[in-house]
Amino acid sequence: MHPFSAIRPPRLAVGLGVVGLVPFVTGSLGLWITPEAWRERVLEELLAYAAVILAFMGAIHWGLAMRADESSEKAPVQLGLSVIPPLLGWVALSLPISFGLPVIFFAFASLYFADIWAVKHGLAPVWYPALRKPLSMVVIFFLALAWLATVVVH
Repeated sequence: MHPFSAIRPPRLAVGLGVVGLVPFVTGSLGLWITPEAWRERVLEELLAYAAVILAFMGAIHWGLAMRADESSEKAPVQLGLSVIPPLLGWVALSLPISFGLPVIFFAFASLYFADIWAVKHGLAPVWYPALRKPLSMVVIFFLALAWLATVVVH
């Protein structure tokens, strides 16, 4: 069976994806329990990790576009999509934290829809949404929780 036609994501991809959630969960929760003197550092590290993961997710689209048929008009779109997440991560890191966190939040939410687009156009494996949806939901939830912490926790 061709890996693009499989319905379930590979177990290793699921396991590594779950492990990749640890900094999102611990960073977001850490903002609620960390002493005030450390909160800014925790938030900076959470944003840095999120920017790295955005770059990683963009690279996935680059790799998929490289596999696409050269005559496909979708591959250039996917190449374009591949550079937007890391650029948004970089912009978010250059902004004050109160603005950078929402940029990261919306970048992850938007990236999920780019992933779905890629699957619908045959550029990503059929199993990709089964992997990305739960991971994206957890990331977005914990980024929202971190965002809330910046407003509520003093």
